[in-house]
Amino acid sequence: MANTSAGVVFNSLFEGFWLNLEIFLVTLLLAIPLGLIIMFGSRSRFWPLKWITRTFVWIIRGTPLMLQLMIIFYGPGLLGLTPMKSRVTATLVAFVINYAAYFSEIYRGGIESINRGQYEAGQVLGMTKPQVFFRVILLQVIKRITPAMGNEFMTLVKDTSLARVISVAEIIMSAERFRNMGKIWPLFTTGLFFLIFNGLLTLLFGYLERKMDYFKA
Repeated sequence: MANTSAGVVFNSLFEGFWLNLEIFLVTLLLAIPLGLIIMFGSRSRFWPLKWITRTFVWIIRGTPLMLQLMIIFYGPGLLGLTPMKSRVTATLVAFVINYAAYFSEIYRGGIESINRGQYEAGQVLGMTKPQVFFRVILLQVIKRITPAMGNEFMTLVKDTSLARVISVAEIIMSAERFRNMGKIWPLFTTGLFFLIFNGLLTLLFGYLERKMDYFKA
């Protein structure tokens, strides 16, 4: 095993990276809309819903994602409930909940940063509240939250490596197997994967910010 070829190592790393990519994409697909729902709850005028939602967000943001992963995967079994059989499913549940909470606060901050006068001006012009929101407010909110969302996307890329704490064979866990065989270079190679991934995201969000430069804060 000590003479494992570079091709075998790279195949294993690519398999691990595809799992990182799956966690990344599924988390975004589910957490972005879920974050909107949570945000509406946190801004609700119905105070019990608002209190529950904000307490939930406070707990999720105030505890480590690593701990949330372990609780979601091991917790049901320790409590005498049906344990979660799939480690990948447990990982996705933890990531979606965690990032939805963070996204909800980004959305809330973006909406609350818009001057109330713009809502009133739109209504004076005869626009309905939905028209004001979608035609006047929404694009300004998107521009304002783009840098923060970009940071969260890049953090998510790196956080996918935390899946290894419940033995999900993502790329770093795959590289560690070869370290135990006396090969250290696969660990450095994982850094290259993350750098390239985040480099592409940096270019993407830079492009998006430039496209929205016509909205001056």
